[in-house]
Amino acid sequence: MGISAKLLGEDEHIVASVRTHWKKLISPVLVLIFTVGIAAFVAAILPENPNQQWFRIGIVAVAAIIVIVWSIWPFLQWLTSTYTVTSRRLITRHGVITRTGRDIPLTRINDVSYERSLTDRMLGCGTLVIESASQSGRVVLPDVPNVERVHVKISELLFTIAGGREEDENPPAKQVPPPA
Repeated sequence: MGISAKLLGEDEHIVASVRTHWKKLISPVLVLIFTVGIAAFVAAILPENPNQQWFRIGIVAVAAIIVIVWSIWPFLQWLTSTYTVTSRRLITRHGVITRTGRDIPLTRINDVSYERSLTDRMLGCGTLVIESASQSGRVVLPDVPNVERVHVKISELLFTIAGGREEDENPPAKQVPPPA
């Protein structure tokens, strides 16, 4: 899962790599079960009549289209959406046919926060919000599993990059030479 090691820079390593949360698959699975069940039921209750064979084929074709569009395609989107945190950057990758990605150097990240609804808390996921010093500014990563753990890891990396001190909150005291 995540990105290939050959795409990492020298001395760069993966800190965390996650796929979007499985909650994205609840609706596609329900659509799959419901569609296959209804199509099988309707095809089974049709009388064995050679004139109605085309109707049976039509039911199967419509069910197949519904399953492809609302079950298989969302599964492929889920399978190809990843969030990776390395020692140097945050990497997002999305897309089945056309892959899109975004890399944000950790040095450009100003703020990391997360949001969790009641449902997200029950399922163990949330939305990670990254504020960066770039043109787009804010990056929202929905449905991150264990969002609090990922938040802490990114915060630790940012704290390490900042030299182990909180630059904004506690500026270093000026050294005043002793009087001569």
